Amino acid sequence: MTKQQTGSPMTIPAPTFLDLEDWPRRATFDYFRSFDKPYFNVCTRLDVSRLKPAVADAGVGSLALASYFLAIQMANEVASFRYRLEAGRVRIHGVVHGSTTVLRDDQSLGFARLEHAGDFAAFASGAAQAIDAARLRSAPFEPTSEETDVIHLTTLPWIHFTSFSHARNWGQEDAIPKLAFGRIEAEGARLWLPLSVEVHHALMDGLHLGQFIEGFEAALADPRPWLAKRR
Repeated sequence: MTKQQTGSPMTIPAPTFLDLEDWPRRATFDYFRSFDKPYFNVCTRLDVSRLKPAVADAGVGSLALASYFLAIQMANEVASFRYRLEAGRVRIHGVVHGSTTVLRDDQSLGFARLEHAGDFAAFASGAAQAIDAARLRSAPFEPTSEETDVIHLTTLPWIHFTSFSHARNWGQEDAIPKLAFGRIEAEGARLWLPLSVEVHHALMDGLHLGQFIEGFEAALADPRPWLAKRR
């Protein structure tokens, strides 16, 4: 058992579940949960023109890590992005992290867990270490279905896509939001980043996905405060 520095056992908080009886979306939840394909997907593009110089000014990380950082921040701000299906109930995670695919030199895939942090420099440092470890050929291929306190992230830097679909395990309680980022393209002074977001309709609607996108766009319009060191 992991112990704190005091020597006493670390207390693991009990899971928190949504009160379905008092949830205004209960009927919607029951309806879409029975679907063979209960997911819906939105593809859009984000203007990252101001993010690129903000990352340079921060002096740490990369444009890709900054995009992941903001995505994880937004996922934690929109409550429904922290909801997960668990044995017919809706679990509420207090904090969600990132889980990203990592391409290795031999063209195989690994997975890296990106821990949430309010400070971009701390996030970028931890994420870089996790990605480097997953990139090693000796690293095991360990996609963990038990860890639901994440959002799934991937990047296709070769494609400026306008549509995207994720692999899914049909019939399972796979309710983790899945995000994909594409190749950035310049259009005048703007830099456009494709973004696909796929979510479970039993847990959220277009309103909640819209809140996520609008928050992301607002952060990109003024990214420096988000990348500044926080205490």
